Order: sequence, then C-alpha cells, then structure tokens
Amino acid sequence: MILSGQQIKKKLGTSLIIDPFNDSQLGPNSYNLRLHDELLVYDAPVLDMKTPNPVQKLTIPPEGLVLKKDTLYLGRTIEFTKTDDCVPMLEGRSSIGRLGLFIHITAGFGDVGFAGFWTLEIFCVQPIRIYAGVEICQIFYHTIEGAYRLYSSNKYQNNTGIQPSLLYKDFEAKDL
Repeated sequence: MILSGQQIKKKLGTSLIIDPFNDSQLGPNSYNLRLHDELLVYDAPVLDMKTPNPVQKLTIPPEGLVLKKDTLYLGRTIEFTKTDDCVPMLEGRSSIGRLGLFIHITAGFGDVGFAGFWTLEIFCVQPIRIYAGVEICQIFYHTIEGAYRLYSSNKYQNNTGIQPSLLYKDFEAKDL
C-alpha cells in the first residue's frame, strides 16, 4: 500500500521525517522534494567502478543553469528524509519529465531506515535551464510487511550532501 498525503503528514515527527516540511508540497499520495543549488559532474572521460571518480562542483545561480545533453549531473534534494517503517520511493514529477529531464536514472528505490538527502542522477535529452528550489521530484512511501532490518549502509546513510558513486567500496569489501 502507498501512504496517502494525509498519512504522510500524520507520521511526521514519529516514524517519518521530512525536513524542512511545507504543506504546499504535500500531494494526495506523495510529497514534492526540491532541488538544492549544488551539482556535481564527473571529471574523468571514463568512469571506473573500482576507484573513486573525480568530480567538479557546480552551483546553480539565481538565473538558472543550462544543462547539456549526454552529461550526467548529480544533484540533491533540499529536504532531508528519514523513515523507520516504510519504503521510500522517488519519482520525477510529470511536468519535469515532459521537458525531457530525468531525475533518477536507476536509483528511485530507497530502503526502510534510510536517513539523508536524496542524490539525484540528472540527465536531459536536450539542453534545459534548471533552477535551484524547483520542486523536481516526489517521494512516496510503501508500507512494508514482515520482519525487516533498517538500512545501515556505511556508504550513503546520514549523508550531508551529494553522494557520487561509492561502488568502489563494494570491491574493497569483497576483494574483487
């Protein structure tokens, strides 16, 4: 089951945190999250799964920033979220998608217990001007049944900003 907007609001401060929270961003069954003004872009022409990849930091100015097609931008939400008893899911808003802007390439599925800012994998099909503060995506929550463990990864939990891929840590842990 997906939580209604009213149920999301009811759980705030107990098993669910959205900070900051604004009633105007609450929908019938989701909550709109906003784009922070920081972005990261990978600097290397070839990315390597087994090593940390260098990134360049960009700031979205008040007049907006034009994104180039065929470039991956990593952004983040302004809002910090946490849930202890639901599975968070992230989707782009339809108005954003209709402009050819993808906000998550594959990572829209969260884990019960995740706490942090959402890193957005932003990609566009043609150049587009974006603005900090825009309601860029929506989070919704599924109930979970059965016994479960809370997410506790040392890679992304309780992050304080944009998280580039930390996949290389999987290789270190498994000596691949």
